[in-house]
Amino acid sequence: MNKLHLLIVEDEANIAEVLIAYARAAGYNVTHLERGDGVVAFLQHNQVDLVLLDLMLPGEDGLSICRQVRQFSDIPMIMITAKKDEIDRLLGLELGADDYICKPFSPREVMARVKAVLRRFAPKQQDELKVGDFIISPAQFTASYRAQPLELTPSEFKLLTLLLSHPQQVFSRAQLIEQLYPNSDDIVDRNIDTHVKNIRKKLSTIAPDQTPITSVYGVGYKFAG
Repeated sequence: MNKLHLLIVEDEANIAEVLIAYARAAGYNVTHLERGDGVVAFLQHNQVDLVLLDLMLPGEDGLSICRQVRQFSDIPMIMITAKKDEIDRLLGLELGADDYICKPFSPREVMARVKAVLRRFAPKQQDELKVGDFIISPAQFTASYRAQPLELTPSEFKLLTLLLSHPQQVFSRAQLIEQLYPNSDDIVDRNIDTHVKNIRKKLSTIAPDQTPITSVYGVGYKFAG
């Protein structure tokens, strides 16, 4: 089972070290950024399951980051603030953060909050995924585009579901291989390219003038809607 990926954005080294240690002990993969001005770009090019975001950061503050991220992603975000009375103001701004934590905090409490937020966002197996003109049913292993059924192989189905689940997020070929074939060393970039080519061909028979899965030169692929 793939580990969930947490992005911790915290400029205070001692706090960051504790959060990273507890997150890894809880079984998460962790990336740490100590400045705010690289967060938006990182989220646009990497798959992240939850962001722990400090309010006050060098480079760019958490308020600005949260607003920008919400323009292209609904990724779960927990905002960290140094003032308890600041939380009411943040709630009033309706930034779209999913929870707020005030310093000083217990790292165990933070991990409990992380787990709770992730649980709220965990996809339910029986639910359909409806994105644009697509409907995906993981439980039934069925997919349709513009009300027309799609005949997909298991790998194509998983790839399309992953891209649709993260609109506008660019996945590198290496990330797609890791997500689709976590225990295989035999899969190469060409396999991903072939899957994408086959999916596009099947979509083009329904809507020849549309290219919902686009290539990002030098990076990988994304679902553009």
